[in-house]
Amino acid sequence: MNKRIFILSAAILICIGANAQSNSNGIDAILRQIEANNKELQANAQLISSQKLENRTGNNLPDPTLSYSYLWGPKNSGETVGELTVSQSFDFPTLYTTRSKMNRLKTGALDAQAIAMRQQILLQAKEACLDIIMLQRQQQLLDERLKNAEELSAMYAKRLATGDANILETNKINLELLNVRTEARMNSTALSNKLNELIALNGNRPLIAPDDFEQTEYPTVPLPTDFRQVCDELLATDPTMQSLHSESAAARKQISASKQGWLPKLELGYRRNTETGHPLNGIVVGFSFPLFENRNKVKIAKTQASGIDYQKENVEIQASSTLWKLYEEVRNLHASMEEYQRTFQQQQDLSLLKQALVGGQISMIEYFVEISVVYQSKTNLLQLENQYQKAMAQIYKSRL
Repeated sequence: MNKRIFILSAAILICIGANAQSNSNGIDAILRQIEANNKELQANAQLISSQKLENRTGNNLPDPTLSYSYLWGPKNSGETVGELTVSQSFDFPTLYTTRSKMNRLKTGALDAQAIAMRQQILLQAKEACLDIIMLQRQQQLLDERLKNAEELSAMYAKRLATGDANILETNKINLELLNVRTEARMNSTALSNKLNELIALNGNRPLIAPDDFEQTEYPTVPLPTDFRQVCDELLATDPTMQSLHSESAAARKQISASKQGWLPKLELGYRRNTETGHPLNGIVVGFSFPLFENRNKVKIAKTQASGIDYQKENVEIQASSTLWKLYEEVRNLHASMEEYQRTFQQQQDLSLLKQALVGGQISMIEYFVEISVVYQSKTNLLQLENQYQKAMAQIYKSRL
């Protein structure tokens, strides 16, 4: 199982670099591939393109009309009149300019929505990369623990055969060995699932990795010192907020367009009358007064604009609240990580505990109590680091 997972993960983990800088570049390389190959992003790009085209068609001229009339007298069929009419109707010219500006704003909103979706997909991919780093590091810890348990199991099996150990101590060692093997298998399964998740996000295409991999280290993401300024910058670049700003401006243009809807529609055309022996040519000029068609449209546009403004304010409040919650979370995580790291620096090496056990200075129960606390603490630190990295990724999502 471990060999299979190692082979499966090698192609991806190569991207997660030798140090903090190359690690960040490695994750970026994965994200760029997913950005190019993700099926959901490709489908959304087509949908956005169709919506832009649909918005532009709303500002097209109506179709021109062509009609021909052929008339004859009731008594003399030789007395005929033919009439050809070609005409084009159109809205008041200023209305096309207003709708064109409104469509540009709607296009900006659609582009921002596409960016927001792209960032959400890339955030999911980045979190999967960060989980892979944690699972790889946890696998290293479990491999160390498994090797130690296997050595103790072999040693106590020999001691049991020579009468230097009892069956209770041997069973305790074997139970520890079984538990560690089970945890290692479960960790390998979780790692395999994360790798498959990345491949699925890449459109089920293999990921191409750079050649600078040596270790699995997290990218360096320092804790912000002045988060208020950072928060303002992040909100200003948030694509969801930018989309709502564009939608609000487009709604204002829609109000203007609805007001101009009361202006008369125009019609220009050409008419040719071919009465027998006396053909006549002329122009057609017409006006259509919107007495009924535009009723309540201004009121509807104002209501929609007001609704978008309320939505924009709510999203801004929620986005700011989310960022501050995440910042409070990463502050606490950072403090806990530093406490663990300081404690580990002051802690005695696990090999000393093993030597003390082998030398008979401590009992088996004391040994397992000590190593259980140490390994659990190291696992806690791995999880804290992972949570910190993922929370920071969520904070800086708009920079993906």
